[in-house]
Amino acid sequence: MLYELLLLIGVVGGGLLLPWAIIGMATGWAPAGWLLWLHLFFLLGGYFVWHWRAKGGTLAMKTWKLRLVTATGHPVGTRQAVVRYLLAWPSVATGVGLLWSLVDPDGQFLHDRLAGTRIIFWDWAQR
Repeated sequence: MLYELLLLIGVVGGGLLLPWAIIGMATGWAPAGWLLWLHLFFLLGGYFVWHWRAKGGTLAMKTWKLRLVTATGHPVGTRQAVVRYLLAWPSVATGVGLLWSLVDPDGQFLHDRLAGTRIIFWDWAQR
């Protein structure tokens, strides 16, 4: 997760800070805080859902040879990826979902269990 956070610095910088800096310089207008949070929520949602759906995992997941699949081992669909993203916010923010992995029989996060997904080890070279 730490490596994912480091990569997200670039996503947030290019997808959130840069556009608002350009808009602010061009118009002199600064967005309300709620608008920035909403933008961030949808930006991160687009990033994660797209990577999980289209590629099976983010760059950080590929680095650690991890892949997101359904509970039955199939590729994750868009709806399931969106559900996982929405459930991950409270799960990770409170820490409950991460602590859940310590007692889960398969070591899965709570948001994975609830969304019907799981993270598996995957050799991306054999794809």
